[in-house]
Amino acid sequence: MSEESKANQPKTTHVNSEAEAHQKMVRGSAWMTAGSLFSRVLGAIYIIPWVIWMGADYTQGNALYAKGYNIYSFFLLIAIGGIPSAISKQLSEYNAMNEYAVGQRLFKRGLLLTSAFGIVGAIILWFGAGAISTAFGGYDANLIPVLHALAIALVILPSMSLTRGFFQGYQQMAPSAISQFVEQVFRVIYMLGATYFIMRVAHGDWVDAVTQSTFAAFVGAAASFLLLGWYYFRKRPELNALAAQSENQLVIPVWQLFRDIIIQAIPFIVIDTATTVFNLLDQATFQPMMRLIFHLGTKQIDTLYAYFAFNANKLVMIIVSLASAIAVTVVPILSESLASHNMRNIRKQLEDSIILFLFIMIPGALGMAAVAQPLNTLFYSYDQIGTLILQISAFTAIALGFFTVISALMQGLSRNRDIIRYYLIGLLVKIIIQFPCIYFLSTAGPLVATAIGMMVASLMAMYDLEVNFGIRYVKLLPKINRILVYSILTYATARLVVYGLNFILNEHSKTQSFLIVALAVIAGGAVYVYLALRSRMADLMIGTKAAGLRRKLRIK
Repeated sequence: MSEESKANQPKTTHVNSEAEAHQKMVRGSAWMTAGSLFSRVLGAIYIIPWVIWMGADYTQGNALYAKGYNIYSFFLLIAIGGIPSAISKQLSEYNAMNEYAVGQRLFKRGLLLTSAFGIVGAIILWFGAGAISTAFGGYDANLIPVLHALAIALVILPSMSLTRGFFQGYQQMAPSAISQFVEQVFRVIYMLGATYFIMRVAHGDWVDAVTQSTFAAFVGAAASFLLLGWYYFRKRPELNALAAQSENQLVIPVWQLFRDIIIQAIPFIVIDTATTVFNLLDQATFQPMMRLIFHLGTKQIDTLYAYFAFNANKLVMIIVSLASAIAVTVVPILSESLASHNMRNIRKQLEDSIILFLFIMIPGALGMAAVAQPLNTLFYSYDQIGTLILQISAFTAIALGFFTVISALMQGLSRNRDIIRYYLIGLLVKIIIQFPCIYFLSTAGPLVATAIGMMVASLMAMYDLEVNFGIRYVKLLPKINRILVYSILTYATARLVVYGLNFILNEHSKTQSFLIVALAVIAGGAVYVYLALRSRMADLMIGTKAAGLRRKLRIK
């Protein structure tokens, strides 16, 4: 081999490594995006019949559902303890060192931990329901049975989530994505069946309907866990073969495995609960602040709370789930690069992650803002306040999604203490500006305060990545500018379609609102896809498939 060939070899290896890592990220993101998107869409679509069957009590039902789920989400994340994300990260590191056997032992010990955490969390939530209700917004007798129903789901959800983390550690995203969708299908089937029977057949109480709707979380989790178990036993021969050819240089005692899991999990607990803590802060402060500032009654405040905490949140979480999908995918890939000390790969993966997020999130958020009025009518009812809150939520969702991704990047690179510090600073900002935001912006105040707090934390994390890993944001500006221009054109197209069709169709009708949403989404989406393909921007996201799409669509 010539000297010239030898000199070129490492560079080729670097390029191949980068290309492989990029493909892994895109492929993994595609699976997780599909799973998250389908499950979130299904989780939003059920609202249409649910609202109809709940009748006049649907707004109160939405508020009660949101209150219960905020508390449950916090307990769930504490019970899971960040263990799935931590184990996904550790597995990637051990697998990169060819220590598959250690990673599999880690998973089995993790199952014991999550089972224990789930049982303890369920007991606390069940027996402490009254005190917990009082702590978050004042005692509410209707909230007690809802928390009892959700406590049952806590028993199995941590172990189910851990199993998803196990597959993600092997960068096998399909089991996680499919199980998410299955979980949502069974949850929605039970929820709608129970609600229809209670409200339409038995003519029962709306609180019972909400209670059974929340118990559906257990039904969905059980179905998902069974599917993941089937995947695991199907892949056991492959897993055993990997364990058999391990280096076996690492000998780690059981107590140390437990300690490592908990130490790795603590940062994930703090960051994974970030959104839930912000929501709980809104739940605890919105009612007293609104009563103090505007002198409203409890029912009026609950209705306004439902606008942003349930109605808008259910819809914007569809697009935020796209950010979550990218976050879940990138953690094990970054951990693998960090374990091999490949700084060039790390920098490329960081830049790809940010661009991939913006490429999906910005047009998604602006598109939802453009169709907010017919979308709100379709899922709930024609309501100008509801439409305004949904529009604001769509824009603020960009900050929420960006924090999700940037915190995942920091955790994947073991910058755990730093991202926790930045998050706590962001939370402090939220606490400080919560009252002024509610005073000046009323119902939109909590959303704006959350967005500002999240952006403060995200900007600090971005600076950290620039200083420590050499990420070059200036290099990303041309791509970001293109995404912004294309997204604004997408927004304008969809908004014009909505505006024009409102003259022809009845904007108060759910059926005709569906037609308006569908046509506006098709028109706006077509503009964005065309611009992304023609400018070759889509090539960065889907690789060689973009060229095939251009040929089929005859785009030069």
